[in-house]
Amino acid sequence: MHTYPTQAVILAGGQGSRLRPYTDDRPKPMVEIPGTGTPIIGHQLSWLAAEGVTDAVVSCGHLAEVLQEWLESAALPLRVTTVVEKEPLGRGGGLKHAAQRLPDPEQPWYATNGDIWTRFSLREMAAFHGERDATATLALARPRIPWGAVETDAFGHITDFIESPPSPYLINAGVYVFSPAFTGMLPDRGDHERTTFPRLARERRLAGYPLPHGAYWRAIDTAKDLTEAARELGAQGGG
Repeated sequence: MHTYPTQAVILAGGQGSRLRPYTDDRPKPMVEIPGTGTPIIGHQLSWLAAEGVTDAVVSCGHLAEVLQEWLESAALPLRVTTVVEKEPLGRGGGLKHAAQRLPDPEQPWYATNGDIWTRFSLREMAAFHGERDATATLALARPRIPWGAVETDAFGHITDFIESPPSPYLINAGVYVFSPAFTGMLPDRGDHERTTFPRLARERRLAGYPLPHGAYWRAIDTAKDLTEAARELGAQGGG
């Protein structure tokens, strides 16, 4: 019997400079998905709640007060605590700082980057994590390449054109399951993706969970991502 995590950290401190002008007056997770009237973080919180999460810690940085005001006024589906980095701690330090506010340090937890908009079963990912006895599990996405690809034969003739093919590589999708021991392995300052993750990978304690086929996933990084997310939402007929 798996015990699924009921607590999560959302990393919402990024500058979002590539999303200007949307981020001139709000942090990236507060940018609304066009046509939904809800900021990215609102979609994330409802997803986490639907997956059994009861407590979320939101790590704020850039324009933290805008995010905190929205959280205080919104009808939220779970309990939310905010933490603000007084000084830049780096990605790993920021994650550790937020994790220390989770209600139960003895239990596993989810984490997600504040600019990810996705829907898939976190419980299935947590079960995958448990089956591999991993310390940390990363969701893996296969993004589409934004250019048309060209196929050639051995002789150099072009045989086909493929519009926006899926990448041959999997990427870190920005959604995680962590065992309780993971928190203590994070650096107080610096980037866990350069320290903790490589160490766990060498020890075979880092697992990668490929997103299920057809799962919706998008990193909202540029204005183009916003318009494409809105278009895809329209095609799906709602959130």
